[in-house]
Amino acid sequence: MIILTVDKAKDWMKEIQKRMFDHKDQLTELDQAIGDGDHGINMARGFHEVVAKVNHTSYDSAADVLKSAAMTLMAKVGGASGPLYGTAFLKMSLAMQGKEVDQKVFKQAINDAVEGLQARGKADFGEKTMYDVWKQVANFLQEEDVQDWHGILEVCQATIEDTREMAATKGRASYLKERSKGHVDPGSMSSFYIFEALAEVIDLEE
Repeated sequence: MIILTVDKAKDWMKEIQKRMFDHKDQLTELDQAIGDGDHGINMARGFHEVVAKVNHTSYDSAADVLKSAAMTLMAKVGGASGPLYGTAFLKMSLAMQGKEVDQKVFKQAINDAVEGLQARGKADFGEKTMYDVWKQVANFLQEEDVQDWHGILEVCQATIEDTREMAATKGRASYLKERSKGHVDPGSMSSFYIFEALAEVIDLEE
């Protein structure tokens, strides 16, 4: 069963953009507590640019949509977010290139994105970063024949709560050390919205 077509990939980007706009203030507040305070603004601006490009471009495949998104994020989003999310979508696009995106291909794409995030961000699991959420989603997908995406969202939410009690060891948040405990990692939260948007557009029961 094909789960990600060109149209669904475009819709995914549009749903992400809506969520980043709607939750811009929340993401900013989370980042003000332990980071630079610009995560919400950067994510909203970045996906606004992604959708502006997507709306005026014809694509041959879902892979091409994700590659376009990756290039836009890398070019338009400052700080760590652009390179990291750009890397994730680029790795996904490469895994999908020349293939119909069924669940097996999609699982591999997420796995490749996780490997890309780890390499780009020099992150390991449990360091209070977006990598934690992506890694847990990849683990869930390897174990499950997913029929609905609520399980993935539950995994994301549980991981976000786990990051709350972690001491950050990466990025600006690491400067706070133990004082970063009690705060949700903003990148983990924006990653949740990306997977929530995905759940909105993929109906595996069709």
